[in-house]
Amino acid sequence: MSKAPKLLDVVRSRIRTLHYSTSTEKSYTYWIRYFIRFHQYRHPREMGVADIEAFLSFLAVERNVSASTQNQALSSLLFLYKEVLELDIPWVENVTRAKRPARLPVVLSSREVAAMMSQLQGRHLMIAQLLYGAGLRLMECLRLRVKDVDFEYAQITVRNGKGQKDRTTVLPRAVEKSLKAHLSHVRALHEQDCDQGFGEVYMPYALSRKYPGAARDFAWQFVFPSGNRSTDPRSGVVRRHHIQHQSVQRAIKKAVRQAGINKPATCHTLRHSFATHLLENGADIRTVQDLLGHKDVSTTQIYTHVTRRGAHGVVSPLDR
Repeated sequence: MSKAPKLLDVVRSRIRTLHYSTSTEKSYTYWIRYFIRFHQYRHPREMGVADIEAFLSFLAVERNVSASTQNQALSSLLFLYKEVLELDIPWVENVTRAKRPARLPVVLSSREVAAMMSQLQGRHLMIAQLLYGAGLRLMECLRLRVKDVDFEYAQITVRNGKGQKDRTTVLPRAVEKSLKAHLSHVRALHEQDCDQGFGEVYMPYALSRKYPGAARDFAWQFVFPSGNRSTDPRSGVVRRHHIQHQSVQRAIKKAVRQAGINKPATCHTLRHSFATHLLENGADIRTVQDLLGHKDVSTTQIYTHVTRRGAHGVVSPLDR
């Protein structure tokens, strides 16, 4: 008689059935394991809302975690109870939540963007140019496939962006020449992999079964492939994945520092700067909303507060 699967194995199986990302799987299993360990390894079926509240309150009060971290833990537990254990958990009203501060996004000026870009080279420069020139999130950029870049129409198609939505955004003409040259090198690397018996790329969902030969097709390869092949942690297949996001984050951080920019700028700052500069140049806010992939225009409206020159657009009396 076969043994019942362990809880975390069931969680992983359910996550993969719903096509959640590997990073989500790691995050959810971490918080679920932490929750069980916090309650002395009691089974979640034996616990209720009070136990969830106690855990989340501990994170907020004792661990002093950020609001986004606490919400991540809460999402993990709701997933456990609703999707895995199939139990209805009422909304946790009395949990002590980490208060999320209302902050304006950090935005670089056009001069600062140019100064930062001057400190980059190679693929890190191209990635930064796409983050700023197309308003991409970092992982949206790294997950781009060759087929998603349309040079004829000067547009990029973002697949399964935030909220599992597709959208199109502008392909900057300034990066066209270098990107074409880069893709020529990517093609040569792919042909070399194929000659060595590899060349398959990760295919989302069940497309590998629906289109058996597509995984070796150049059109499906990542625009920014890793320099080394690696073993897929889920399937065990050796493939060439896209480059690691940490390397890009380190390169951007270093470039900001070398450019002498005294702002806490990150990869996402370039996306904020894309939206702000479009609005400053007269772009319609609905157009910017579509390019960013925001569900609600109220999310995009935060950039209108940044476009003003000076605090609230006023001139200091000292300057008069």
